[in-house]
Amino acid sequence: MNVVNESPRRKELTRLAAQLFVQEGFDRTTVRMLAHEMGIKSGSLFHHFRDKQEILAAVIEEGTQNALTIARRALGRCDTTPEARLHAMARAHLETLLTDRNAHVVALYEWRRLDPEARDHLSHLRDAYEALWEEVIDEALDAGLIHGDRFLVSRFVMGALNWTVRWYDPEGPRTPEELARELIAMLTSPVTLPSSASTMV
Repeated sequence: MNVVNESPRRKELTRLAAQLFVQEGFDRTTVRMLAHEMGIKSGSLFHHFRDKQEILAAVIEEGTQNALTIARRALGRCDTTPEARLHAMARAHLETLLTDRNAHVVALYEWRRLDPEARDHLSHLRDAYEALWEEVIDEALDAGLIHGDRFLVSRFVMGALNWTVRWYDPEGPRTPEELARELIAMLTSPVTLPSSASTMV
């Protein structure tokens, strides 16, 4: 399977497809709807993509590759302390979600619609991105900056970040930088149980 294609026209078509998949859902989106959104004839669509599955794979690949690129760049620019790296990853994740929202909503909610060939092709990108998070979380755990099980911490953190696509307003009073700081503050703050809870048996 060959999804990667640097053609500007194909990238534009992929962006438009992501928007339609978010609005209608992958299953309800037809080839005719895609062609109409893209401003081309239905038959012309297949000059760029093999089928609707390949369009979905292209949307998810571009979004995931973008997330990986932004995260690696952020880690390369930040300080080497565990806290700085954790903050850089959170900020990069928010930047990715909020600047490329449609592709990431599709990746979050339509991954299960990929056929086995497409999932096999794209899993290495998703695994590489998750490995970056696990590395940074491991560093924070080893430094005593945060506490807990790595698997659970990473899932809770990414779940919280991913959910921002549902409620965050880029025109609102809070910036992505502030959101990242708030999240890291919550993760790194010591947990104090109420006195009544500490005496329960």
